Amino acid sequence: MLLKLVPDNTHYKFMWLRKVSFPLSVVLVIASLAGFFTVGLNYGIDFKGGTIIEIKTDGPADIGAIRSELSALNFGDVQVQEFGAPDDILIRIEEQPGGEQAQQSVVTRVRTVFEDDNVDFRRVEVVGPRVSGELAMAGAIAVAASLMAILFYIWFRFEWHFAVGAILTTANDVIVTVGLFVLLQLDFSLSSIAAVLTIIGYSLNDTVVVYDRIRENLRKYKKRPLTDILDQSINETLSRTTMTSVTTLLALIALYVFGGEVIQSFTLAMIFGIIIGTYSSIFLAAPFLILLNLRGDSMSSKDDDEKDAKAEATA
Repeated sequence: MLLKLVPDNTHYKFMWLRKVSFPLSVVLVIASLAGFFTVGLNYGIDFKGGTIIEIKTDGPADIGAIRSELSALNFGDVQVQEFGAPDDILIRIEEQPGGEQAQQSVVTRVRTVFEDDNVDFRRVEVVGPRVSGELAMAGAIAVAASLMAILFYIWFRFEWHFAVGAILTTANDVIVTVGLFVLLQLDFSLSSIAAVLTIIGYSLNDTVVVYDRIRENLRKYKKRPLTDILDQSINETLSRTTMTSVTTLLALIALYVFGGEVIQSFTLAMIFGIIIGTYSSIFLAAPFLILLNLRGDSMSSKDDDEKDAKAEATA
């Protein structure tokens, strides 16, 4: 292998670090929840409501110029992005105070901006608070349903200790990522929900890889202390975990730098989520099993014991 971030046969002692990782995670989770309930999220148009305008320009559109012209109108949150072809542009403007008349005024002023250009207004829609509330509820249900599905799958696949550990680990990643949105006041939209769900899947994947190795080693080394087995399991999967995270981060950093303003909030959340997900898979997922009082003999069976006895007799 040409590139190896972590050497083979590492013997790092991760379990003693739980005295640091647990308090750190508790502080981050409490701070994130406190920020969510006090400061709140910077909800985008999808959740606050607003005006959606689809236009077709004469030739490829200069998105940067359009965004600058609309920002000068002081509408607040204005999003401009390609909608398929380079000359199809989707404009989103946050809801203005003043009721329906204020929203119609937005459309009139936008038309004024493009009155000297050959621009075709293909669609104008107003997203009201009721629709945005339904979207917010649907997003919350999607996240909660994914966590419940994880719980039942891991419980069926492993043991209840692993299921609860996976949920706690994943919940930590979700809450801390939401805390990032609160801290930086990033625009929270439907794409942010997609980012959170992607982070859940990524974190779960890493956690299951570690848990699968832990389960194998628990069956193999029943007489060894649990902390030693957990340390060994993390070390055995460390190279895979770090390599996957770094390659994913390289792609996301490229998207953040060159992808434009429209997807920066999404990619920044993804970058942070990958980092916190990798951290939790290494420093939280396995220590949670100690906290949940996992025992090695819970993974064994009579057949396993007989195999061990034969192996010890022939050794």
